[in-house]
Amino acid sequence: MNKQRLMRQIIVAILLGIITGWVFHYYLDANQTKEVASYINIITDIFLRLIKMIIAPLVFATIVTGLLSIGGSTSVGRITMKAMIWFIIAGLVSLGIGMLMANLFQPGVGINVAVAPQEEVNTGLNTSGFSLKNFISHIFPSSFASAMANNEILQILVFSIFFGAALSYINQKSQKTSPIANLIEDLARIMFRITDYVMSFAPIAVFAAIASAVTVQGLGLLYDYGKLIGLFYLGLLLLWAILSAVGFFFLGNGMFSLMKLIREPVALAFATASSESAYPKTMNALDQFGVPKKISSFVLPLGYSFNLDGSMMYQSFAVLFIAQAYNIDLSIAEQVMIMLTLMITSKGMAGVARASVVVVAATLPMFSLPEAGILLILAIDQFLDMGRTATNVVGNSISTAVIAKLEAQHGSDEQEIPQGEISRQEV
Repeated sequence: MNKQRLMRQIIVAILLGIITGWVFHYYLDANQTKEVASYINIITDIFLRLIKMIIAPLVFATIVTGLLSIGGSTSVGRITMKAMIWFIIAGLVSLGIGMLMANLFQPGVGINVAVAPQEEVNTGLNTSGFSLKNFISHIFPSSFASAMANNEILQILVFSIFFGAALSYINQKSQKTSPIANLIEDLARIMFRITDYVMSFAPIAVFAAIASAVTVQGLGLLYDYGKLIGLFYLGLLLLWAILSAVGFFFLGNGMFSLMKLIREPVALAFATASSESAYPKTMNALDQFGVPKKISSFVLPLGYSFNLDGSMMYQSFAVLFIAQAYNIDLSIAEQVMIMLTLMITSKGMAGVARASVVVVAATLPMFSLPEAGILLILAIDQFLDMGRTATNVVGNSISTAVIAKLEAQHGSDEQEIPQGEISRQEV
């Protein structure tokens, strides 16, 4: 499908979804809106299931073929080191922006919620077993089949590294390309073709996702929480500006081409509030930009677990908003401690449903903040999730392109990323 045509269809789907959802919300009662939304959600669920169907084999095939083209273990280590340095710095900047926005504008001041220390609250979120220790052990798969079945991207990444390194060793020892390597390359091509088929349904899924959310929540919720939502998106814009400035420093005018290419996956991530839905299109956009698959197929999956800029900004913003709503004064030292804790615990969000909210819910009791505070933002989490998910896609796209540029300068690649030139490479 033509790229510009699909982008226009997604925008139209968002507008129609808002209108349809508002009509249902206005003319139906509360019980009816939930029932109608549940039926509308079937379309979105089917689309996300189709996306999840292709994610695991696509990640496996692209990582293995990428490692085969990289060749040496030194290159893998160097790329990983550059990626992790970027992820850590970007994470600290994201958390810092959330803390700055919350302190500067104080969105929670004046809500004056009474503290009830003994109050038991059922948030519907599963925070049991959520810890850095469990996350570290969870990285390593006990079964490749289980990792594939559950779309555990980080576990698939670990297995793919071992598999790709072993396959590369066999190719070098036999001095010829293994049939398995050819098979995996064909698998990658097949999965990209399936992706094209699935993405043709994206506008319908976007319409359903928006219509369902507005049917239940209504547009009135946006007015009630207008200050909080507005400040959060202002913070995201500031984060986008910083990421774009850093990207421009490394990529030059190519940064404008990159932002143009990722409009479609960003819009898709925003509308569906799902990073997974944007993964195939993000890979395709980076390919068109000129990022070698051996870089994008390795760095992008890694970023899906370690480089969630929008989610991290949301977490620091949300924790401080809750503290302000309960009139709990936190010193700068305490806020910095919270920020560093979020920097570590947020790495456990991979594979957790409603991950960002779960991280906030798990962090509150660590600093004696009321757990019931999470209820203050659950009502509008869908709208916040859309923005932070789109930001995650932007952050991962820029980081992957910059790391590819640095690798090109290092001499790992035969040619550098084109500056401002858009060339489509067929898969």
